[in-house]
Amino acid sequence: MSITCHYDIAIIGGGIQGVAVAQAAAAHGYDVLVLEKTALAAGTSSRSSKLIHGGLRYLESGQFSLVRESLKERAALLRLAPSLVSLQPFYIPVYDQTLRNPLTIRAGLSLYALLAGLGQGSGFRSIPRSRWGTLDGISIRGLKHIFQYWDAQTDDQALTRAIMHSASSLGAELRCPAELIHATIYEDICEIEFLENDRRYQCTAGALVNAAGPWINQVAERISPALPSYPVELVQGTHLILEGKLDRGCYYLESPQDQRAIFAMPWKQHILLGTTETVFRGDPEKVLPLKAEENYLLGCFRYYFPDHSAKVLDRFSGLRVLPASHNTPFSRSRETHLQPDSLQSPRVVGIYGGKLTVCRATARKVLHTLRLSLPVRTPRADVSQLPLKIP
Repeated sequence: MSITCHYDIAIIGGGIQGVAVAQAAAAHGYDVLVLEKTALAAGTSSRSSKLIHGGLRYLESGQFSLVRESLKERAALLRLAPSLVSLQPFYIPVYDQTLRNPLTIRAGLSLYALLAGLGQGSGFRSIPRSRWGTLDGISIRGLKHIFQYWDAQTDDQALTRAIMHSASSLGAELRCPAELIHATIYEDICEIEFLENDRRYQCTAGALVNAAGPWINQVAERISPALPSYPVELVQGTHLILEGKLDRGCYYLESPQDQRAIFAMPWKQHILLGTTETVFRGDPEKVLPLKAEENYLLGCFRYYFPDHSAKVLDRFSGLRVLPASHNTPFSRSRETHLQPDSLQSPRVVGIYGGKLTVCRATARKVLHTLRLSLPVRTPRADVSQLPLKIP
């Protein structure tokens, strides 16, 4: 077995959460190791809705702090990553049978704008009836109102690579493909064994961050002593890529089947349609779109765009980590939960859940949680001023 060096922080998982922690930690001056078993953004971080957004629908469930934080992070990413994150117009059509009436939606958009402050994309407006016919062939039967607001879109995989590139430029080390075999946690250190290119390595770290996404509990089982449990459920989200284009922007649609939010958006000269929320039980490696999910999404799309092609060119599924609950996945909190092994002197922190938009904010919280277990280092950079570019 080869012995490698000591790190201040070792991170398991090269998705958006893991690389964000790596960037923040390296900027603080810490020596950082990232272990990724497949490839950067190989899991959920490349199978999202590609949105950097505040989460307009979260206002209904009272998740105001999450929306405020998300909108703050949206503004930061628009500033730091203009080649990766861009504002897009979003349209909300309101029909006779739409569950939420125009007054309710106007109130929600007003609060959304207020929480966004006076920055880019903070306003909204009504689209006059004379322009309804220009909106990508959306059905006007029973149409009562159309609102327009702004949110941002990104390439999630490219953003993950850009953040890891920034972390690497600050000294963070990426080992990929490299898989955790076992970690033993002591009072003052973590001993870690991992496999890279069929060869076993061993290193030590002052702290360990489990950012394995849907595999988080599988990774936790390889850490001893046993960690405090956090009950979660994996929820599958499927997206379709359809033939054709949407030239005017993105559409926030209410599913006629169950009133969930569905997005139809331009994506690389085609249309991205999603998402679903199906409880998943099984091996995360084997997640696949279900025919029922495809029919559900296509039914919604055809309902609003009856004259548009609905030919499916591709499909993909990602897994969310949500708190276990008897409630429907749609109504559950999207707040990220950090699970330390100890409240007094944590050596391990697990990241349960986590939104693409707030990955950098989550990274700051992880470092704050571990602050008492980490050495004092001289910062190398200010993350809030570091530009993100495609490497």
